[in-house]
Amino acid sequence: MSKRIVIVGGGVIGLCTAYYAAELGHRVTVFDRASEEDRGCSYGNAGMITPSHFVPLAAPGAIRLALKWMWNPESPFYMKPRLDRRLIEWAWRFRQAATAAHVSESAPLLLQLNLAGRGCFEQLTREWGDVFGLTPKGIIMICNTEEGLEHEVATAATGRALGLPVEILDAKQLAAMEPGLSMRAAGGVYFPMDAYLTPDRFMSALIERLRERGVDLAWNTPVTGWNRGEGRIDGVMTSRGAVNADEFVICGGAWTAAIARQLKLRLPMQAGKGYSLTLPRPRKQPAHAMILSEARVAVTPMGSAVRFGGTMEITGEITGTDLSINPARVRGIVNAVSKYLPDFTADDFQEVQPWAGLRPCSPDGLPYIGRFQSFDNLSVAAGHAMMGLSLGPITGKLMSELLSGSAPSIPIERLSPDRYA
Repeated sequence: MSKRIVIVGGGVIGLCTAYYAAELGHRVTVFDRASEEDRGCSYGNAGMITPSHFVPLAAPGAIRLALKWMWNPESPFYMKPRLDRRLIEWAWRFRQAATAAHVSESAPLLLQLNLAGRGCFEQLTREWGDVFGLTPKGIIMICNTEEGLEHEVATAATGRALGLPVEILDAKQLAAMEPGLSMRAAGGVYFPMDAYLTPDRFMSALIERLRERGVDLAWNTPVTGWNRGEGRIDGVMTSRGAVNADEFVICGGAWTAAIARQLKLRLPMQAGKGYSLTLPRPRKQPAHAMILSEARVAVTPMGSAVRFGGTMEITGEITGTDLSINPARVRGIVNAVSKYLPDFTADDFQEVQPWAGLRPCSPDGLPYIGRFQSFDNLSVAAGHAMMGLSLGPITGKLMSELLSGSAPSIPIERLSPDRYA
């Protein structure tokens, strides 16, 4: 049965949910607070599809690393200490989740979701054509130190135990995979099931397909309130007026928790600011996408360009919608690139305009996907942190199944939005 569905949020998660719901015959409207020209987190990210990212952010050792890094504004992680009740609550729940048991329980699900996400991108390429540059060549973790290599090898062993193909590379093997690039590296780990694409091309193609399917894309239209019935939502209040529907989905990215609070729903979340710099005509072009492991910097070929992205700057929840550029964070990326890849120097980035975007981070490193118990027609899909693009299509597909009254094709009980209620 066709339903009238309202989606709050026009990033990759919201638009993928709209796409798969429209494919099933539903009538969909998407409301987004920003303009269509806004280039948020769905556009400026590293473009990676990452079955290799099966370890959640909340993992053993994460607290130690965070404490080590947080005092250095150029480090991979930075959080300005401040008295903020929601930040303190989030950090406490992160600490509670950062256990081996949590990783053991979560890794198979994250791997399954990412592999299914890759399958969705392959299917979309077959249906749409090669319009967003899907490149299924894998991703290499480049390790600058022996200690870093040992850590990645241990992660690789976990991946192998879960059935993920992995190759351990010494320095010579690494050089053979990237013959045109100078590297300072002890070795690396190659994940052949990873892939990458050009995010803005994917988003543009997705918007084009949504328009072809009659999806109403309402940009510059924030949701200001809700019309509540008995155990359900009757409609939303927007700058265009009240809109009624059968189903409502919150896909607001870093703004999701604030939107949910309009309905007195608790979704612990913090905005994690990330940065990227794109060289349109680099002096060298990597043959593969890679992650500079210890520095947590992603390097992605995108056509004739190459993008460098990284850092996690916890900026707050709703007050953390600050997209200002911190020069120290940008310096950290540039210095890391030169350290690993000496073909690139700081001079290469002098004329590059840095981009910043906000990743929505849950305290346990798992997204929120599913229905709220308080309202039988209200769902959420948010909190994907660095995996928003990678998990966008599979999240949209799972949500479309749920909205249609079917059991999701991948069990999502662990992703319940009520797990912190």
